[in-house]
Amino acid sequence: MNEPLAWLAWTGLHASPWKLIGWAGALMFSGRWFVQIIASRRHGKPVVPRVFWYMSIVGSLMTLAYFVFGKNDSVGVLQNLFPAFTAGYSLYLDIKHRGWHRDRAGH
Repeated sequence: MNEPLAWLAWTGLHASPWKLIGWAGALMFSGRWFVQIIASRRHGKPVVPRVFWYMSIVGSLMTLAYFVFGKNDSVGVLQNLFPAFTAGYSLYLDIKHRGWHRDRAGH
């Protein structure tokens, strides 16, 4: 999975499947802020929708997988371990205190 993908050669990018997973994770982790902005604009106040926590967990785990298996970089591993745990704990608290159907019920 660390070999460059041949079908990307024409673009000048030398990306392995692990690098694509890392990029997707970084986009997922960054994209959660757009979700939060949109939700806050719709409600007219600061709101953190549950999908924010799901995107945090998935993005962190994808970039963590890239740093563990693709890059073997301990700095990246440490950088992505903590956000995955905190997002998981925040999601747990959100479900515990507001129930499973929070986003359907209004804020």
